[in-house]
Amino acid sequence: MKAAVVGEKGVGLAEVAKPVPKANELLIRVKAASLNRADLAVAAGHRHGAVGGPGTIVGLECAGEVEAVGAAVTEFKPGDRVMSSVAGGFAEYAVADAGRAHKVPANNMSWEQAACMPVAVQTMHNALVGAGRFKAGETVLIQGASSGVGLLGMQIAKHMGASVVMGTSTNDQRRARLKEFGCDLALDTRDPKWPEKVKEATGGKGVDLIVDQVSAGVMNQNMEAAAILGRIVNVGRLGGMKGEFNFDLHALKRIDYIGVTFRTRSPEEVRAIVQAARKDLWPAIEAGKLSLPIDKTFPLAQAADALAHMKANAHFGKIVLVV
Repeated sequence: MKAAVVGEKGVGLAEVAKPVPKANELLIRVKAASLNRADLAVAAGHRHGAVGGPGTIVGLECAGEVEAVGAAVTEFKPGDRVMSSVAGGFAEYAVADAGRAHKVPANNMSWEQAACMPVAVQTMHNALVGAGRFKAGETVLIQGASSGVGLLGMQIAKHMGASVVMGTSTNDQRRARLKEFGCDLALDTRDPKWPEKVKEATGGKGVDLIVDQVSAGVMNQNMEAAAILGRIVNVGRLGGMKGEFNFDLHALKRIDYIGVTFRTRSPEEVRAIVQAARKDLWPAIEAGKLSLPIDKTFPLAQAADALAHMKANAHFGKIVLVV
């Protein structure tokens, strides 16, 4: 089969062996695959958890038809339309843990749209509800809200009953579009007064829950914007891996600062996260109430171009490969 593989000169299309599903896995004939930030690190030759290095097939999520199922799989059958987080999604075929996979809703959702959902759904539901302990009526801020994951995070927060949803973007055009995806207050973190705007929007209290995809330079301002007993969930580090941390402010506000990643989770933990997200969100997804914009599509053979488009940070929403 053809796949986008990490080589000495970057990512290129190569002929590789078709994978064989294990007992608890599905073999998916891929129709579309979506890009995520972690793909840039893998494409550059770095490791992302257990994935990485020369010969690695890039791609963390895809959608397609089930071609075969492992001996222990009972909830899926060949021919089912599915979407799933995977390892090696930029290929004609991929295998997925059956516990991570979802059936594509029968609501005319395209392969491209389906490929955008699995990672964003499990990441943001877990950040908000699992790690973040969100409760209806609370206020939420998403740092890095114009990313695909961020756009879905705002919609999930609004769907689950957030009283005020806020999002940040330093790009004027993208920030202007955040209101289309559940954002009540769009903020520019280049403005040093943005924490004060958060307090104004929350009656002086500060925000209950921050899902942070930026970290580094915004950390102390996050704590300024947070309520006493607020929670900050560290999902990503787009702004850098290291930065200043005001320990006294952290203590003064008694903030819970929570780190999350799928890289160190067991298969059982990931399956539980996927099931929890499906329970809370699948009716809304089936009804078309939660969706993501597609910025641009590329054929599988142009995977390197798609990755370059993501690296340029000029996109709004998701970038998709069509297989």
